[in-house]
Amino acid sequence: MAAIYSLFIINKSGGLIYYKDYGSAGRMDTNDSLRLASLWHSMHAISQQLSPTTGCNGIDLLRADTFDLHCFQSLTGTKFFVICEPSAPYMESLLKVIYELYTDYVLKNPFYEMEMPIRCELFDLNLSQVVQKDRVALLAR
Repeated sequence: MAAIYSLFIINKSGGLIYYKDYGSAGRMDTNDSLRLASLWHSMHAISQQLSPTTGCNGIDLLRADTFDLHCFQSLTGTKFFVICEPSAPYMESLLKVIYELYTDYVLKNPFYEMEMPIRCELFDLNLSQVVQKDRVALLAR
């Protein structure tokens, strides 16, 4: 399976509500992850406004020499993005599965307050299972 370096979930106002590092070489501290999430939220919003095409939803993929950043934005404005190895396949599918886990285990949790940091054991457990699965099993969903 393609190496996923990190996962971020950003609320609609740009606040980082979830961050998980999967052992990337350049491990970030809390301040760096907050800055990156805020920067991505701003770039995503600006790209929607500056796009020459109508109906643009912002940046979905950012490619660099050493990583790719894939983003999925839900209808509520919550952004899910993963930083992974370059040209990693099936990241869009993975982000949709992560969104399903978010709706099933976070939003349906009666103790979760919207827009607040995610602290849900079932979400963490199922997320780690999905990330560790083989990409063929991921596509079979």
